[in-house]
Amino acid sequence: MSVSALAQNLRGSEIIKIAAEINELKRKGENIANLTIGDFDSNIYPIPAELKQGIIEAYGQNQTNYPPADGMLNLRESVSKFLKQRCGLDYAAANEILISGGSRPLIYSIYLAVVNPGEKVVFPAPSWNNNHYCDLLKADGIMVQTLPENNFMPTADELRPYIKGAALLALCSPLNPTGTMFSKKDLEEICDLVIEENKTRAEGEKPLYLLYDQIYSQLTFGEHKHYDPVTLRPELRNYTIFVDGGSKCFAATGVRVGWGFGPAKIVNNMKAIVGHMGAWAPKAEQVAMAKYLAGESTVNTYLDNIKEHVQTSLNSLHSGFQQLKAEGFAVDSIEPMGAIYLTIKIDYLGKTTPEGKVLETATDINFYLIKNAGIAFVPFSAFGTGEDMAWFRASVGTITNEDIQLTIPRIKAALEKLK
Repeated sequence: MSVSALAQNLRGSEIIKIAAEINELKRKGENIANLTIGDFDSNIYPIPAELKQGIIEAYGQNQTNYPPADGMLNLRESVSKFLKQRCGLDYAAANEILISGGSRPLIYSIYLAVVNPGEKVVFPAPSWNNNHYCDLLKADGIMVQTLPENNFMPTADELRPYIKGAALLALCSPLNPTGTMFSKKDLEEICDLVIEENKTRAEGEKPLYLLYDQIYSQLTFGEHKHYDPVTLRPELRNYTIFVDGGSKCFAATGVRVGWGFGPAKIVNNMKAIVGHMGAWAPKAEQVAMAKYLAGESTVNTYLDNIKEHVQTSLNSLHSGFQQLKAEGFAVDSIEPMGAIYLTIKIDYLGKTTPEGKVLETATDINFYLIKNAGIAFVPFSAFGTGEDMAWFRASVGTITNEDIQLTIPRIKAALEKLK
């Protein structure tokens, strides 16, 4: 049976493909440390107890019918206060905040609200899923390759050649997949680039919009500070649409409560799109999240705790790779700054396995480690780079710190076998 051209040509998630192969190996009895999925093991990182109890109570109160298309008003009010307290951002609950079932519908609705087929969307590589959203819209996706010396964060100079005439610039910080962040100076320069471009647009011409994904903004470590475009350049308020939510900072990926915010006109159009998709968050979870966010001290305690545990795991993996590097192995890693990810380099392209297979791509290296070290990462090629780039994402949300420390000797033993 024939299917649409979109269905025929749409690429599936490379991460899910890797996870499926890992699950098959596990089914056969293999013990694999799975550092691929950007999720949490709820036995290691449970959601806040108060949020869990609130969800149970909401179902007990029969909060099971349709919520409003833009989300429960009390949740939007709690989100508004949360953003003001923790980010210094002032957005009105009435018409500038939209609730959805996680952040994916928000990202998709932003694309649908501001990008026409054939229009240009600029985003860095590596980055998460922008290429797939461009495919869905038949947009002209421009992947701007970034550099390890800039922590794989895009710079204004790298973006400048591609901004002219673009409909959307999609950015994320802390960045999935790298766990790195914009510095204040670098983000300011990008903001100035967007402002400069919009000054060239004629009256009535659609401006360059900025999608700013800050879903990991509450998970930052040490002296690393999260910055956003509107705080740095208030004149960007009418052009910036934020993606945010409780999925990552509260280890609540399955609770499906995300929030986007931005100019009322854009948010209103996103509301219609999300409504047609039926992509709203479940009502009981919205009721519970509204109540939970209102408890500032409870929220702060939970965030302090989860940040400490995530940072400990990231630091253990980073230290392990730095030790291997010091011992002469062709590996490296970038200091963890935010999110649940560590950027690692395993530069064994061209090496030969004991079975005589040449590791020609980053994917080859990854599957060699899966089978010989019992550990799985995600090559940056899943996020838009070439297969000749031996950099990988490691996600620590589904593994304990103790298990992370056990993986380093296995990686070392597997790398020693390569020739």
